[in-house]
Amino acid sequence: MDGANILDEANIRHPEKITAYMEKWLVSHVEKAGAKGIVVGLSGGIDSAVVAAVAVRVFKEGALGLILPCHSDPSDASDAVMVAGHLNLPYKTIDLTPAFDALAPAIEAAAPMSDMARANLKARLRMVTLYSVAQSTSRLVCGTSNRSEWEVGYFTKHGDSASDLLPLLDLLKCEVRAVASYLGLPDFVIKKAPTAGLWAGQTDEIEMGFSYDELDKYLLTGGGTPDNVRRIEDMRTRSEHKRRPVPTCKI
Repeated sequence: MDGANILDEANIRHPEKITAYMEKWLVSHVEKAGAKGIVVGLSGGIDSAVVAAVAVRVFKEGALGLILPCHSDPSDASDAVMVAGHLNLPYKTIDLTPAFDALAPAIEAAAPMSDMARANLKARLRMVTLYSVAQSTSRLVCGTSNRSEWEVGYFTKHGDSASDLLPLLDLLKCEVRAVASYLGLPDFVIKKAPTAGLWAGQTDEIEMGFSYDELDKYLLTGGGTPDNVRRIEDMRTRSEHKRRPVPTCKI
């Protein structure tokens, strides 16, 4: 099912209105914080491209992109550079591979890491870097998680979920695609298979076991195949701890 068809069938929000609201929302929160703009991690994918595009429209040079390869597919960094060039977005590249290679063996000495733990370490190193640059430049960290990912916990706790602002969190993936088209982002970004870049050949949809269109359809209508509904609800249940505040013991 095509994302645009989901939008038409559900008669949900228009990308122009979504964009205008996000722009005002971002400006309001940045001004309240007394910040100069935002920092966003550029992955070469659609979510970070949309956040960057909106940020450039309202903050100009106050928007800063960081490209943070870490044993990553080189094409992701290349795509991120092209996105930055398309948007005229200032950016810096910080290779986190040496940091990962230094830290991972020390952790392994204390406790062997699973493949997922190693992958999540990359996401957490990226967030540490984003916050360090943001603090040093009087900016806020702008996250890129969307509602579809959030609902099923498809994010790294204290990794890509850790941010000061989450402008896409109320948008389904199909809405993000619609906003990307409205903003004139390149086709290669809009059509690129979504990936967290955690290991070679990894894509979101293969890992989840269903497509974003199928996920969006379920979140909008409750419809879907029994297998997909079961998977989605299972992911929701298992990831609930990621969306809740940290439990505190009140004595």
